[in-house]
Amino acid sequence: MSAQRIGDTRLVEEAAVAVAEHTRWVDDFPTAGVRFADLTPVFADGPSFSAVIAALASAAPDAELVAGIDARGFLLGGGIARTLEVGVLAVRKAGKLPPPVQTCEYSLEYGTAAIEIPGDWMALQGSKVLVVDDVLATGGTLAATVELLERVGAEVVGITVVTEIEALGGRTRLQKYPLTSLMRI
Repeated sequence: MSAQRIGDTRLVEEAAVAVAEHTRWVDDFPTAGVRFADLTPVFADGPSFSAVIAALASAAPDAELVAGIDARGFLLGGGIARTLEVGVLAVRKAGKLPPPVQTCEYSLEYGTAAIEIPGDWMALQGSKVLVVDDVLATGGTLAATVELLERVGAEVVGITVVTEIEALGGRTRLQKYPLTSLMRI
């Protein structure tokens, strides 16, 4: 396991240690053969959560808005936005926001999914946005979020995740953006 060294190196290293110490690993969840990284204990420990937030915020200090992806990205996004003293945008799973919405559908290995943001009340044109989620696996959700934000005129200035599962190759889908992962497994 190693950290992707983008942002403040000292903060990233401290956060990586906290994540390694507090992550709860669950075998065969949600299906057989999958090893689930439960970050709940990391978020529940005040110093660890603070370390994670500080490290992820250091990746894009010029962000004007933080976009947190449903659902653990909401926790991270709120903390990062507070640290940077900017707003936070909840990127929701389809059907969770009242219309009108902007939607981006994307493929999964077993079908399709969609994410949404508010459609008409929020002017994102030209906003510098940091995208945050808990895990980078195949990159589908993050790539769809970036596509959606760029479609409405936002500038994605970085992507941050706590854990990156390297074997699934999600980083290749996001090559044109600065990407910070605290722990790569």
